[in-house]
Amino acid sequence: MINIIIHLLQLLVAVLLIGAILLQVRTQDLGGVFGAGASVFRARRGFEKTLFQATIGLAVIFVVLAIASSRFTG
Repeated sequence: MINIIIHLLQLLVAVLLIGAILLQVRTQDLGGVFGAGASVFRARRGFEKTLFQATIGLAVIFVVLAIASSRFTG
């Protein structure tokens, strides 16, 4: 039963992580996505900063769920 819950949570987090990554790409230049843009450092502010931190948090949760899933499988 716990294995099913972990898999469902992992699926939900994966979908949210994909959405967060796609939203980050959308805010950039299309040329910058493929490396054609000039590499200019600028500070993230507002929604970009929140989205960036949420993406890191979702990635950490995804890894923890993957480890937990491998521990309970068997």
